[in-house]
Amino acid sequence: MIEKEQLKEYAKKLMFDMDDDEYTTLQEEFEIILKQMDLIGKIKDIEKINPMTFPYLNEDATLRDDEIGDYLTVGEVLENTKYQVQDQVKIPRVVDEDV
Repeated sequence: MIEKEQLKEYAKKLMFDMDDDEYTTLQEEFEIILKQMDLIGKIKDIEKINPMTFPYLNEDATLRDDEIGDYLTVGEVLENTKYQVQDQVKIPRVVDEDV
């Protein structure tokens, strides 16, 4: 079982917080996921099954070819940004350094 304090510590490292009842809900959802993973792990010869890349098979699916089209120059992109560093868009940190 994952403890609520552990969830709060993870949230702190990811720089967000929730109400106490939201942590309780998240804790309950983790319990369900862990039970499901345990059930999947008990399936005989599960290691012989190839992992799925999509939740369904669709033999008729086709992907379009990549085509180069109009694009923005670095200058055009940067003129719409508030913070820039060496021709790159600078964004706020979203994960604690200790992660």
